[in-house]
Amino acid sequence: STGVTVNYTEDINDNDDFFGQIRPQREANQDTGRDIIVLPDWMAGRMIRLGWVQELNKANIPNEVNLEANLQNVGFDPGRRFSLPWQSGFTGLGINRKAVQDLGVDPDSINTIDALLTTPALNGKVTALTEMRDTMGLTLLSMGKDPNNFTEDDFGAAIEKLQQAVDSGQIRTFTGNEYVGDLQSGTIAACIAWSGDVIQLNFEDEDITLVTPEHGQMLWSDNMMIPNLAQHKKNAELVMNHYYDPTVAAQLAAWVNYICPVKGAREAMEALDASL
Repeated sequence: STGVTVNYTEDINDNDDFFGQIRPQREANQDTGRDIIVLPDWMAGRMIRLGWVQELNKANIPNEVNLEANLQNVGFDPGRRFSLPWQSGFTGLGINRKAVQDLGVDPDSINTIDALLTTPALNGKVTALTEMRDTMGLTLLSMGKDPNNFTEDDFGAAIEKLQQAVDSGQIRTFTGNEYVGDLQSGTIAACIAWSGDVIQLNFEDEDITLVTPEHGQMLWSDNMMIPNLAQHKKNAELVMNHYYDPTVAAQLAAWVNYICPVKGAREAMEALDASL
């Protein structure tokens, strides 16, 4: 619809790793080689504070008016001058029900962080996310603490809880996106996971399910931004505008199974396929 060709590269496995990857280029005031980068709220805030991304020209993004109201004004980017949400999602538990059953455990019993971290039969068959705000957020919730308002003692107790699970061998490793293949294969039986990943796996294997821990889950957004010195800034803005068309947004949401930030996409999705 625009004549713009998009080359999509999945090169962010872990947000801190990616930050380290582009840091030398940005500190040297060099182009990262990317016209759009998509990062979660906290890392988007860091990029904005460091001055590593450039202000959006909203004249090239008229469809921005379709941004859902609750995402229009966020603390890390008031007025959305530098970012637009790509998708939102939840962090909960990913369960391979067959793998859990094969270990002699009722899959329905793995519905809390405590069950994930302490069920003996799952020892060595569990992973958590390197994304601290997700893993620590869920751990704090499991202890009855508010991830938005906790003390140093709360944080220390949550770290100790995780450390015990590591020392016992319960947690096999901490991962970025690579947990998906291990959950699918049954190499791990259960993990802390991102909602869209698990829902996509469920389409291929109904034994893989997303579970909301009893104490709650984490909610986040991934955000599109344009790095300084990007070679095709206007093209990047046209791409953002394209994805904020409700019909396009509906097609995207139907594919990725995350939470769509675009008003009108729900109605467009119902027209696309009422079962969605």
